[in-house]
Amino acid sequence: MLIDSHSHLHDPQFFSAEEAEACIKRAHKAGVEKIVCIGTDPQDSLVARDFANKHDGVYWTYGIHPEEAGREENVLSRSIFSDVENTERPSPVTTGARERSEKGLFSRLVAIGEVGLDYHYEGYNRDAQIKLFEQMLQLAVDNDLPVSFHIREAFADFFPIIENFPKVRGVVHSFTDSKKVLKRILNETDFYVGVNGLATYSTLPTPPLERILLETDAPFLAPIPHRGSTNEPAYIADIAKWLTEKLELPLETVATTTSENVKNLYNI
Repeated sequence: MLIDSHSHLHDPQFFSAEEAEACIKRAHKAGVEKIVCIGTDPQDSLVARDFANKHDGVYWTYGIHPEEAGREENVLSRSIFSDVENTERPSPVTTGARERSEKGLFSRLVAIGEVGLDYHYEGYNRDAQIKLFEQMLQLAVDNDLPVSFHIREAFADFFPIIENFPKVRGVVHSFTDSKKVLKRILNETDFYVGVNGLATYSTLPTPPLERILLETDAPFLAPIPHRGSTNEPAYIADIAKWLTEKLELPLETVATTTSENVKNLYNI
């Protein structure tokens, strides 16, 4: 069994309803039995929720991407459960894991993410990103949920912030930094590291198998031999095959270990 731990299959700007259904069928045929749909803003997260609740083996996360930081409509000002609790005033989320699992609309919520810091493009608002990131980390702690981190060219700020949230567990999605930074992640945290199609055509350092989550980031970053086309969850099989060659391990070992890693982090 394989798991796509990071996908945007739910997003209608990338996949029509018919295309998403076809992708799920191809994923199952390729041995991908579970898919995690990642939220990037409040509305997109609820789209992911609705998509997950309509499909067996699909899960969702609630996140606000760092590029959304500073936008008034995305200020974290209410409970992510307020639409089913019918609360009128902002309040922190206090629903525990057991109670949350009993709420039908949120039974497949597995993480907070993707959230983090992205300093790649000019004009980014560093202070707003850090404030939002800290809010989302607290949300994860309050709800005993892991985090899908989006960190790009911002690890100098990431590590000091994480030190203030020692209970946070998670995965560094789509790692694209140096061996030195990877070593810090492996030695100073218990975080997993996301490996996707980018690894199949780059010189990125490879984490040890016991710390890897396989992901597509569909529709982005299609792996070889699909580079240049729309990425989809079925291509996890190609990433796994590449990893078997890179680590010189049997496919069964790679599939089993990476899937267990996802299960351990996301409790699915």
